[in-house]
Amino acid sequence: MNYNKEMEEILKKLKEENKVPTILLHSCCAPCSSHVITTLMPYFNITILYYNPNIEPFSEYLKRKEEQIKLLKLIKSPHKLNILDCDYDNNLFKEMAHDLEKEKEGGVRCFKCYELRLAYTAQKAKENNFNYFGTTLTVSPFKNALKLNEIGFKLQEQYHINYLPSDFKKKNGYKNSIELSKKYNLYRQNYCGCIYSRKEETI
Repeated sequence: MNYNKEMEEILKKLKEENKVPTILLHSCCAPCSSHVITTLMPYFNITILYYNPNIEPFSEYLKRKEEQIKLLKLIKSPHKLNILDCDYDNNLFKEMAHDLEKEKEGGVRCFKCYELRLAYTAQKAKENNFNYFGTTLTVSPFKNALKLNEIGFKLQEQYHINYLPSDFKKKNGYKNSIELSKKYNLYRQNYCGCIYSRKEETI
C-alpha cells in the first residue's frame, strides 16, 4: 500500500467537503514534526501529543519537549495548533524493553516502542473525542513506515477511531524537515531516544 497516497486521498476529500477535523498527532521531536505539521495544518485542528517514554536521559527528554513547544509557538497555522503533555513513563518503556536490550536498532524492540506510543495516542484520542490520530515517526528514513501503519490500522480497529496513514518521508519530507529545522533553529538530536539507540547514534 502507498501510505502517502492514501493520506493524500483523505486530505483531498476533507478539502472537498470543507471539513476541518481534529487530530491527535504523536510527535517524537520538533524537527520531525516540523514537516508533518506544515503538511497537515491546512486540513486539521492539530493537537501534538508529546509521549516519548523511551527518551533518556530525562534532561534530553525535557530538552526535546522544550523544542517542541518552541516550534508550536513559531509556526503560524490557519487552524488550531495545541499540545497535550503527559507523564514521562520511562519505567513503562523499560518494562517493555526487558529482554530486548540486545536487539538490533530498527528491529523488534523498536516495533514494540512504536506500539507503546501509538497505543497511548489512540487511547487519548478516543478519550478526548478526536476525529483522527496519527504520528510523525514516518518522516524518518530510519523508521519502518510499513510497521508503523500496520500498528496504526490495528489500533484503529481496537479503539474505533480513524487512523491517518502516512509515509511523511515521501516527496522529500525528511529533507524538508531538515530545512525547517534550520529555519526555526531547532535542536536536532543524533540518536532516536532510548539508551540503546544512543549507543548506535542513529536518528
